[in-house]
Amino acid sequence: MDYIEFFELLEGYGLTDALLPFLLIFTVVFAVLQKTNILGMGRKNFNVIVALVMALSAVIPHVTNSYPHGYDVIEIINTALPNVSLIAIAFIMLLLLVGLFGAEHRWLGASLSGWMAILAFIIIVVIFGGAAGWWYSVQDLFYWWDDDTTALFIIIVVFAVMIWFVTRDETKGEGAIRLGKTLGSIGDFFGGGKK
Repeated sequence: MDYIEFFELLEGYGLTDALLPFLLIFTVVFAVLQKTNILGMGRKNFNVIVALVMALSAVIPHVTNSYPHGYDVIEIINTALPNVSLIAIAFIMLLLLVGLFGAEHRWLGASLSGWMAILAFIIIVVIFGGAAGWWYSVQDLFYWWDDDTTALFIIIVVFAVMIWFVTRDETKGEGAIRLGKTLGSIGDFFGGGKK
């Protein structure tokens, strides 16, 4: 038996339809309950039961086809996770490059990690929204985007950067400081701030 037949056998037993989504939901819910102590300190047994019930409540209706069309949680997870994994790997590569050239870069008064956290959040919303059927694909959000729009966008960005560079004040203004603090706190919230 080669590895292709092995994975086909696992898929036949419901690897991606039941087992992997169950493990993912159980692990995430259990980790959140353990970290937040919502049910009290040292209540591991309660946390296990709640995580188990939530994971089974998501997987069993999928296996029995009880979800209404378009609301199947497992299908949404299975559609979105490969895209999220791709974006996560892309951001890890970006962080490696930023770290290679110095991790303390600042842009518009905020750390680069804060901007990346905001961008990551937007991308996750777009991916999960597409997986949930809010729009058919990411391309449907940008159906109006063509070569002329790309050229116009690049021209606007270049002129905006040039104007900002020429007119910027050597000392940070109050607005830039406030923007920097806001973006820094958002970056800290997503784990990108300084420790």
